[in-house]
Amino acid sequence: MSLRPTTKSTKETTDKIKELKQDDDDVQTQKKPTLSQRALTQTLTSTANLANLLPTSTVLAFQFLTPIFTNNGSCDTVTRLLTQLLLLLLASSCFLASFTDSFRSPEGQVYYGFATFKGIWFFDCYPTAGSSYFPDLTKYKLRFIDGVHAVLSVLVFISVALKDKNVSHCFYPEPKFGTQQALNIVPVGIGLISSLLFVVFPTSRHGIGYPVNSKS
Repeated sequence: MSLRPTTKSTKETTDKIKELKQDDDDVQTQKKPTLSQRALTQTLTSTANLANLLPTSTVLAFQFLTPIFTNNGSCDTVTRLLTQLLLLLLASSCFLASFTDSFRSPEGQVYYGFATFKGIWFFDCYPTAGSSYFPDLTKYKLRFIDGVHAVLSVLVFISVALKDKNVSHCFYPEPKFGTQQALNIVPVGIGLISSLLFVVFPTSRHGIGYPVNSKS
């Protein structure tokens, strides 16, 4: 007689354990993100990292000035025009920065210049021909890849700008469904393709707004 209650109690305990495991599985299933959610998270992360491909000064100016020019996304005719001018100026900055380069002297002084077809034109110094203080300046001359990087930089900036909440609300305060879909997809596609091309076609330049390293 003493075995029956024990068997019944054991069965009840086993059932409770199964119920607890089932509850845990349900909770884990609910917490586990779906494939589309994971893809969206990865896409947003990749888009946020696109700013690392742009000149630091341009990114800082964009982040600081955009809320002011767009009035936090509530644009009228004047602020919309000013925002367009701001974006055009920053995009031009990204384009021109791709043609700049730098040189670190043996004393640690950094000189910036603009690449030309013959070499580089420094902003704040005038090296003489054959000077041992400076390296061979012909290796700084313009190349086709510089133009490619300039275009890609502008495309990356456009994708970052379109994903900005203030900019999108300024130009598209109440977008239609098709427009909203385009705003969600097009900037991400442009940004990812551009970042891939940056990896495939790297550059050795360290111009204005980019990290500087020692060159010989």
